[in-house]
Amino acid sequence: MSDLKSILSNFNSIALNEMDNVKLMSRVDTKFAFKFENIFHLLKKMEPFYKVLDINGNNIQDYRSLYFDTEDRKFYVDHHNRRVNRNKVRFREYVSSNLTFLEIKLKNNKKKTIKKRIKVKSINLKLTKKQIEFIQKITGKAITLNAKQWINFSRITFVHKKLKERLTMDINLSYNDSKNKGDLKHIVIAEIKQERMSRSSDFMRIAKQMHLLPFRISKYCITTLMLDPSVKRNRFKEKELFINKLKVA
Repeated sequence: MSDLKSILSNFNSIALNEMDNVKLMSRVDTKFAFKFENIFHLLKKMEPFYKVLDINGNNIQDYRSLYFDTEDRKFYVDHHNRRVNRNKVRFREYVSSNLTFLEIKLKNNKKKTIKKRIKVKSINLKLTKKQIEFIQKITGKAITLNAKQWINFSRITFVHKKLKERLTMDINLSYNDSKNKGDLKHIVIAEIKQERMSRSSDFMRIAKQMHLLPFRISKYCITTLMLDPSVKRNRFKEKELFINKLKVA
């Protein structure tokens, strides 16, 4: 981790209150997953083009998330079955910022990700009446949700110096439910967030040079696979094999 912090210290920094222009609550996402050891060379190539988010002197922020789903895993199954207009519901604590939100993500039929959220005091295993009403208003459905699993990770956030583009890299990912636990600390999950798809991204160019290709991955879905062997998984087998291959390669 000290090597990582040393490389990040070479980046120009950006403060949280300067991020308003790249909130991108409605956006197009492009994800990558690659071996952790690749991050060092990648960052050195990125340094001329990106600023790194700095919060109270820290470039690496911790996130804690608790995901909710129906008893029959509707949100997971919708993603597995490639349904459009699908949702995910979670509490997320932004530890460094001392902020916690109830967040709802919608992936619509135009491949846009739209995020709605309300601020809450803390993460709770049970949803309050107000929170249930918020979820129903956004999703348009009366659904009963239960806490399913925790997903915790550390995130490095970058902002392009010229383009309206935000880039996140998630590391040290761990997950657990009431019975099982595991981690994906051998990989980095990177995500480019743009208003609309643009191949002019310097990250995309650098990743292509390093033979790192876009890879659709949902932290909620992949950890559900790891925690619950009984869930439907045929369309995710290729992703599971890819993640496992990164571990042994």
